[in-house]
Amino acid sequence: MSDIIQLLPDTVANQIAAGEVIQRPASVVKELVENSVDAGATHIDVLVIDAGRTSIRVIDDGKGMSETDARLSFERHATSKIRTADDLFALHTMGFRGEALASIAAVAQIELKTRQQDEEVGTQLTISGGKFVDQQPCSCQVGCDFSVENIFFNVPARRKFLKSNTTELNNVITAFERIVLVYPQISFRFFSNGVEMYNLKQGSLRQRIVDVFGKRLNQDLLPLDIDTSMCKIFGFVGKPEAAKKKGVKQFFFVNGRYMKHPYFHKAVMTAYERLIPVGEQIPYFIYIEVNAEDIDVNIHPTKTEIKFENEQALWQIIMATVKEAVGMFNEVPTIDFDVEGRPDIPVFNPTSQVSTPKVRYNPDYNPFKTPSETFCGKTPDNWEELYSGIRPDEETEGEIIFSKMSRPEMSAGSSANLGSPDEEPDEKSSQHYQYKGQYILTAVRSGLMIIDQHRAHVRVLYEDYLHTLAVRPMDSQRELFPSLLQLTPVEASTLRQIMPEIINFGFELTEMGGDSFAINAVPAGLDGLKPASVIRDMLASAAEYVSEVRDEINQALALSMAQNAAIPVGQVLSNEEMDHLLTRLFACTNVNYTPDRKKILAIFPQTDIEHLLN
Repeated sequence: MSDIIQLLPDTVANQIAAGEVIQRPASVVKELVENSVDAGATHIDVLVIDAGRTSIRVIDDGKGMSETDARLSFERHATSKIRTADDLFALHTMGFRGEALASIAAVAQIELKTRQQDEEVGTQLTISGGKFVDQQPCSCQVGCDFSVENIFFNVPARRKFLKSNTTELNNVITAFERIVLVYPQISFRFFSNGVEMYNLKQGSLRQRIVDVFGKRLNQDLLPLDIDTSMCKIFGFVGKPEAAKKKGVKQFFFVNGRYMKHPYFHKAVMTAYERLIPVGEQIPYFIYIEVNAEDIDVNIHPTKTEIKFENEQALWQIIMATVKEAVGMFNEVPTIDFDVEGRPDIPVFNPTSQVSTPKVRYNPDYNPFKTPSETFCGKTPDNWEELYSGIRPDEETEGEIIFSKMSRPEMSAGSSANLGSPDEEPDEKSSQHYQYKGQYILTAVRSGLMIIDQHRAHVRVLYEDYLHTLAVRPMDSQRELFPSLLQLTPVEASTLRQIMPEIINFGFELTEMGGDSFAINAVPAGLDGLKPASVIRDMLASAAEYVSEVRDEINQALALSMAQNAAIPVGQVLSNEEMDHLLTRLFACTNVNYTPDRKKILAIFPQTDIEHLLN
C-alpha cells in the first residue's frame, strides 16, 4: 500500500493558518494598528475603503524597519518581540507570535513602504498571495505605510461569506475602539471611503472615552483608582441611572490588552445589585495592571481571553473597587433648609399665654338613631327616567373609552397556545388580581394562571407594530420642539442603513452633520418616552442583526420599540385594563413567549394547589 500522508505546500499551509488569525477586515486593522503601537508611533492613521473589503491602509510614524527586517517580517514566526518561550510570561507588547503579517500576506495583496530615522531612503515591498513580487528603494516618511488590498482574493469562499459593508465597518470600528481606548497618549485618525469618522487628539483617558463615545457619556462616569500589592485598577464605571438594556459600552483591559471575562463582569454587576433594574447593564471602562508573569494571554488566537493566576482574589478587589466608587457617588444628600414658599410653622414660646382649646360637640347626637335625611340623599322616585334612552346591551361610557384601545377579537385557534390542550380562553375568570405590580393572576379551568404584564404587553405591541407595518407606515406625531440625537459613528452608520425602516415606524429625522440628527416627529402612542433613548435602543437591536433582510430588521426594531412602550413593572392596573390586556394577549399568534423567547405565562395546576392544602 502506498503512503498517503504528505506535507502541504507552504502557500496552502499559510492560508490555513491565516484563517485563525485573519477572519475579516477588522482582524487586519487590529494586527496592523497593534504593530504600529508596538513600534512606538505617536500618530496613526487608518483608512478603509468598502469597509476594508477593497483596501485597508495604516500609516504610522514609528521607528520603521530596515530593508532586511522588512523582508523578514512577512515570514511566519518571525518576530522582534520574544526570543524564548519564557518571554511569553513577561509580555510587554501587543503582538508576539510573528503570525500577523504572514497571515495577511497569504490572503491579500500588500504594499509596504518603510524607513528608519537614520536612513535616507526607505524600502518598498510588494507581496501578492504570500509571494514576493517586487522590492526596491523608495522615498517615504519615517515609519511604516501598509496598504492591504483585495482581502481574500485568493480564497473566494472566505470572501463570499463576508457580511455587508455596514456590518464589516462596524466590526472594523469596534476593533479600532478597543485599541484607541488604551492609548490616549497616541493620536488616531480613522477614514472610511475618504470621510473622516474619528480624529482623536492626545489627551487624558476620560477625554479619549468622551471623544470616542460622545459627550453625553461624560456626566455618567464615576472614576476608579486603587493600587494593591496584587494589581492596580483604574478607569470609570457608570452611574446607576446610566443603566440600559442594550447598546451599553463595557470594556476590560489588562496590561493594555482588551479582553472578555464573564467572571469579572459578574463582579461589576454584583456591585450594582438593587441599584439598577434586573436585566439592565451598566457601562464601564476598567483597566487592570498585574505582573506579566501572573497572566497567560496565549490561550486564544485572537488574544481576547486571558487566564489569571489569582482570579478569585481579583474578583473581590474589582467588586470592592466598584462598590466604593458607587457608594461615594450615592452619599446621603444634604438637608435642604430653603423655606422660601413653604408654610410658616409657628415655634412654641413658653412665656406667651396659651388659651386652652375648647371642644365643641353635639350633646343630642345618638349614632344608633336613624340618620337624618340631611346627611343621606334619598333615591328619587322617578329614577327610571334617567336611563330611559339606554338599552341593556349598550356599553357604558367607561367601557366605550376603554374600547378605544382597539381590542382585537379572540381567534378560535388561540387556545392551543396556552400550554394545555384542554385550556380555553373563555374559561379565564372575569376578575383578576395584580401581584406586586408585575404579575396578573387569573383563574382558568386547570388552575391558576400567572402572567407577566410587561412581557404580555411586549408581545401584544410587537404583533400590532408588525401588522401595521405590513399594511402602511405607522402614524407620526409632530414634536413641538425637535430634540437633538447625538450618535457615535457606529450608531450613525447603522441609522443611515436602516433609515427607511425607521421612517416607516413613524420617526422623522433630519441629519444635522457631525453624526447628529434632529427628531422632528415620533410614532403616535409614545407619550412619556424619550425618543432619543428609544432610537438608541432600536439601533442597538438592529446592530445585532447581520442580515440585510428587511423583515428581520423590522422585527428587531418592532421588538425594541415594544419593550420601550410596554407597561412597566410596578404600574397598577384596574381589573378592566388587566382583562383587556389578557384578551389581546390570547389573540396573539404566540401567547407563551415574547419575541426574544422569554416566558410570558405559567399555570399553577389545581392539583398542586389542593396538594399544598392537604
